[in-house]
Amino acid sequence: MATIDAPTLKAWLGDGREIALLDVSEHGQYGSMHPFFAVSLPYSRFELGLPALVPNPAVRLVLCDQGDGVAERAATRAALLGYDHVHLLSGGKAAWRDAGYTLFAGVNVPSKTFGELVAHARATPHISAGALQAMRDARENFVIVDGRPFAEYRKKSIPGGICCPNGELALRIGEIAPDPTTKIVVNCAGRTRSIIGAQTLIDFGVPNPVYALENGTQGWFLAGLELEHGAQRRHPNHVGAAGLAERQARAAQLAHTRGVTTVTPTTAQAWLADPARTTYLLDVRTAEEHAAQALPGFRHAPGGQLVQATDQWVGVKGARLVLADDELVRAPVVAGWLRQLGHEACVLDGGIAAAALDWPRPPQPPALPHVPEITAHELAPALGEASVQIVDLRPAMTFRQGHIAQAKWSIRPRVATLAARAILTVLVADEPGVAALAALDLREAGGSDIRLLTGGLADWRVAGLPIVATPDDPPDADCIDFLFFVHSRHEGDAEAARQYLAWETGLLDQLDAQERGTFQVATAL
Repeated sequence: MATIDAPTLKAWLGDGREIALLDVSEHGQYGSMHPFFAVSLPYSRFELGLPALVPNPAVRLVLCDQGDGVAERAATRAALLGYDHVHLLSGGKAAWRDAGYTLFAGVNVPSKTFGELVAHARATPHISAGALQAMRDARENFVIVDGRPFAEYRKKSIPGGICCPNGELALRIGEIAPDPTTKIVVNCAGRTRSIIGAQTLIDFGVPNPVYALENGTQGWFLAGLELEHGAQRRHPNHVGAAGLAERQARAAQLAHTRGVTTVTPTTAQAWLADPARTTYLLDVRTAEEHAAQALPGFRHAPGGQLVQATDQWVGVKGARLVLADDELVRAPVVAGWLRQLGHEACVLDGGIAAAALDWPRPPQPPALPHVPEITAHELAPALGEASVQIVDLRPAMTFRQGHIAQAKWSIRPRVATLAARAILTVLVADEPGVAALAALDLREAGGSDIRLLTGGLADWRVAGLPIVATPDDPPDADCIDFLFFVHSRHEGDAEAARQYLAWETGLLDQLDAQERGTFQVATAL
């Protein structure tokens, strides 16, 4: 397997050619440290995620890890899937650091860094939690718009806030705040979506005064104010014909200013057939719209989240992104942000109507080896036998909350060590695909009879069989799939919230010239 050193990888990341840098360590390990442009794809689900994240097998693919050999195993899997330009970062992430390059903590780091750059370059107006509460007490004319997805909004929100994810703002704000004197306050959980949402409305030319809520729901909580839980308020779905025409014109003008172009379906299909380049087809509408009219060949990527967490959909630096909606407002606005993030983003001419053609089927995960199943009632009599082991592959924190008493927690990078300990190994998993990948490694390490518990722990519970909780097992050090430093901020831990916000605002100081140069933040309309 080909290896490269850190300086070579650094040069590749800046040479203008397509490259996919994947960190195959688990989520907690990735979130603790990774190179700026590294995209997370844990080895535990590597083959499941690789085709969508890196759809062109001819691209330069570089894998990095903790220096523990996991990247080499992932490289073998990638080669079997037809990826023929795979390289390993020699020495892993420690070698990157030893070469003098920064390792970043957190997730979605480029997008969050971009938010801070926008706030600085555009001087995005903001308002503190205390000032917003004073507006409420004074009964001023204002509306709070929550730019997060509905599921996230429901967990905790600013009292009175209306859910309107960032990707919907340009299209829906006229119905939410029809009075041009109404002040609009955009919030999220922290900073990025508040900033991008507010600046979206300002750039879109709404006449209202617009502000980002400083530090979002975390800032509200740190100010000693009560959050709302289980809120149901959502943006209106209907947009009047007159209002739509005006918004289409505004979106077209903003897109032109940001250098966004349209691409015909014929050209987009030719791009997909080009083995020298990577092209992503992305549907930026709401989940409900996508479910009602799914587009073969297009992945659903709601516009606001696509800007907030681009690396969840786009694994190739330098690729083409083709965005589609059904009204030519959302896609142009989102494409404008993606171009500032450094991506070659464009809009599909004709939108969804044009997209409803015979597009090539997107790359799919490979067929995985079959894992025979065993029911809870079949397994129960064998508990306690030395020849039987139960391996629980669910997230470590889920295992702590409840599991079969005899089960051991494990994860694919470490599961091979259990191969020779029993005649029968029973896997417990939430996702059959994750279990199939772990079974693959177990078999290669010498495991023989490997089975999957039918229905997982849910069926075990329904059968009335015992479940135990172990709050400290596995120990924190073994929970490589869990990122502790971002978790506690959502659990009422004020110090954790402060640390997270300090991390977010401190990202800019960690950038080098190459990393900062990727972004093309507009300084004005």
